[in-house]
Amino acid sequence: VTLLLCDDNWGNVRKLPNPADKSRAGGYGMYYHYDFVGGPRNYKWLNTNQIERVWEQMHLSYEYGVDRIWIVNVGDIKPMEFPISFFLDYAWDPDAISADRLPGYYRDWAEKQFGPDVNIAAIAEILSKYTKYNSRRKPEMLSPETYSLINYREAETVVSDYNNLQTLAKDIYNNIAPEYKDAFYELVLHPVEACSNLNELYFTTAKNRMYANQGRSLTNQFAERVKELYNRDASITHYYNKILADGKWDHMMDQTHIGYTYWQQPDKQTMPEVEFISIPEEARMGVAAEGSAKSYLNGENEAVLPEFDSFNRQSYFIEVFNMGSTPFDFNAEPEESWIRVDQAAGKIEAELRLWVSIDWDDAPAGKNSGSILIKSSNGETISVSVVINKPEWDIKETEGCFIEENGYISIEAENYGRKIESADAGWMVIPNLGRTASAITVKPVTTEGLPLDERGTLLEYDLYLAGDREVNMDFYLSPTQNFGYDEGRLFAYSFDDDEPVIVNVNEGDTPDWKYPDYWNRAVGNNIRIKTSQYLPGKAGRHVLKFWGIDGGVVLQKIVIDTGGLKRSYLGPPQSYNSKFINNN
Repeated sequence: VTLLLCDDNWGNVRKLPNPADKSRAGGYGMYYHYDFVGGPRNYKWLNTNQIERVWEQMHLSYEYGVDRIWIVNVGDIKPMEFPISFFLDYAWDPDAISADRLPGYYRDWAEKQFGPDVNIAAIAEILSKYTKYNSRRKPEMLSPETYSLINYREAETVVSDYNNLQTLAKDIYNNIAPEYKDAFYELVLHPVEACSNLNELYFTTAKNRMYANQGRSLTNQFAERVKELYNRDASITHYYNKILADGKWDHMMDQTHIGYTYWQQPDKQTMPEVEFISIPEEARMGVAAEGSAKSYLNGENEAVLPEFDSFNRQSYFIEVFNMGSTPFDFNAEPEESWIRVDQAAGKIEAELRLWVSIDWDDAPAGKNSGSILIKSSNGETISVSVVINKPEWDIKETEGCFIEENGYISIEAENYGRKIESADAGWMVIPNLGRTASAITVKPVTTEGLPLDERGTLLEYDLYLAGDREVNMDFYLSPTQNFGYDEGRLFAYSFDDDEPVIVNVNEGDTPDWKYPDYWNRAVGNNIRIKTSQYLPGKAGRHVLKFWGIDGGVVLQKIVIDTGGLKRSYLGPPQSYNSKFINNN
């Protein structure tokens, strides 16, 4: 008898054999999911599976002796051709596909489908990125609130990245040989086009609601744009079902994916609710500063941009908008010579985004503030505060460090300063795994109970704190289940030479599988965030150490909150580090 183990319906293995048990003649198998009907929500529309996560979980299974039979539940076969191919290829010979060969799998698969005479590297990039973007949150779980409209330009970056991917895919489609067009649309272009449109739909809905609250004259146009995007979703489905390949795949894309209110699919799709407002004829100027949902009118307290610093050399935007239908002229007047605005004057019909930057050669040292006066032809004046930080730190003191900015430090796990490996264990980067960059995990994955001393296995991250303060640390981990036979998977962290603090990834998990809240969050967000408080001491250079204890703990990102971390879904982008400047 072969014992068939299973995942949690969301691609996370629930239980693996106990290495202490006697071997079994029938061995073990694994039942895995690419598609699911159930909580926290159905996901059945399109492929949302990163092959890197499939590899990591099935590699884990294989190393624990689950090698007799592998079964994958794919739902509808049609949108799952790529991950099905990977599952079968990997199952055929797990030893032939190591983590570092995963990027090559995309290229090899693309060449098998479309031949060598197309841009294979671009197709591989599209496949790797759209599956990464889709795995962040299943399309059925998206909402206008998923990505932050305010902080870190998160929502607009997500939409921009997807639209850029769509442009690349359409360019290849327009130039590929006719005999490949239908296959390319089915395998590559359609999921990108459909999901790009869906993400823009929710982003536009969020902007419509915020604009309505601010009284912007563009509010109703954004409501109409939501309708256009909603109808475009139906048009994309119609093309796939009725026109593509002369209707060969009719009904394959009928799955509803907009309008969920709980776990079960809606009977029919429903457009997100939008708002309409009355637009007066008289012009009235409003101003909004990046990083805030609040807008400002004549005579109100000044708007404030996020802090600029001489390491990141940021540019932030100010939006000058009209609350009426009559255009007005404006002037933007910096009160300090070191403040730069890309457009000093112009006409506002609806809105205009002004980009603010700093002339760091002219800027004074230390922390300073200035302002920009926005004036309208109607006599209105609104002030925007500009705060800068030009530290006089010795460059050698911060070299190779992730430097605090705007109250946080954000680090992608793969960008460690040093890795220390022991005789018993080392570290393995899994390229592209995760929501933002790549992930790293202990190898071998069957490792248990590594020591927390000079014989330990650890990663070191150099960072620079701007002040003395207590910090919160968020460790972004893949949502691995406690597949072992103890209380959970462990790791530890420490600052400098302090004693390591042990963290149980699965602390608080229960055997109740009626969709507990912690599990709903972990699989819905496709991340498990473990937060810990720590008092690192004085401002300056520090070393954050991440200690491996158990295999199966997959680290994606570390975010250190020094008092200014803002809400976002993916966490803030990586902080400045001269060593990894191209990874930001």
